[in-house]
Amino acid sequence: MTLYPNLILEALKHVRYPGTGNDIVSSEMVQDNIRIENNKVSFSLLFEKPNDPFAKSVVRAAEQAILAYIGEDVEIKGNISIVTKELPKPKPASILPDVKNIIAVFSGKGGVGKSTVSSNLAIALASLGYKVGLLDADIHGPSIPKMFGVENERPFVEEIDGKQLMKPIEKFGIKLLSIGFFVDPENALVWRGSMASNALKQLITDTMWGELDYFIMDLPPGTGDIHLTLVQTMGITGAIAVTTPQDVALADARKGINMFMGEKVNVPVLGIIENMAWFTPAELPENKYYIFGKDGGKKLAEELGVPLLGQIPLVQSIREGGDAGKPIAVNNDSITSMAFHNLAEQVVERVEYRNKNMTATQKVEIVK
Repeated sequence: MTLYPNLILEALKHVRYPGTGNDIVSSEMVQDNIRIENNKVSFSLLFEKPNDPFAKSVVRAAEQAILAYIGEDVEIKGNISIVTKELPKPKPASILPDVKNIIAVFSGKGGVGKSTVSSNLAIALASLGYKVGLLDADIHGPSIPKMFGVENERPFVEEIDGKQLMKPIEKFGIKLLSIGFFVDPENALVWRGSMASNALKQLITDTMWGELDYFIMDLPPGTGDIHLTLVQTMGITGAIAVTTPQDVALADARKGINMFMGEKVNVPVLGIIENMAWFTPAELPENKYYIFGKDGGKKLAEELGVPLLGQIPLVQSIREGGDAGKPIAVNNDSITSMAFHNLAEQVVERVEYRNKNMTATQKVEIVK
């Protein structure tokens, strides 16, 4: 007798899966890998889970059906393998389960415009239709309230399921929170590292952030307690480095990138933003003056093998917008704001690539 796949399938139609009562062919349990070598037949049966209670009995029934409907000389016993569907990997437990992406914006040193970039990036992402939250994680030097013109606002507290939770301030479609809302802006905040870290944890966990596509965290400059607290508190989708083109800033940015990409922390670096890439006077918009050096961030990105997300010029309107409580990205018509909107599109692209090709970042367990 000549054996062929359709003959095998016709015989297997007489076998029913006890869990549903349907035959194993119409249920697509018989995999498309039927192999025939003379009288030897082999194939796989697909089950939903590895510990399926009917697996062995279905295999035996399949063997008997082939012997009964095709012929007893068919070599089938022991040639039917069991495969199971690959179940989706569970996402790691998160303290912000309704937040899709957590982005840490950092710089190696102060004065490179990190908070300005964070604010305008958040606004640009919101203008693309995303739900965005912005946390001012710079405990000792909060500047987000000033940049959004909400210094006098105070978040109020609601009781949800027996727990007191803060409601973020909302401005320009962004949910905002900062330690600056709770302290006297005229006085220095003199806290030890543990106090600052605990305050930051509270801002994250005791707040009604709700559903967010992007949760942007404006980190303090450098690499210290706050950074370790964040990576030990939650899994961060990725980090973004902000630097100016000058060598001093680049050296510190390199340290920060190495910290996030290091074996102990292992947070993906989505890319580098070169801020103050050149100076352009308002009266000569086509001119570029490289007062801090040229393409320093671009060269660092190439050296470390991370993307250059954007180059933001140094223009007076960016500074004026931040001081006036209306970041430049709010004005969609300006050429400068377009730089931040292009930046937001690059960030979205990198996040989507990262989520597609890498596993979710776990919170860091640092062994002492």
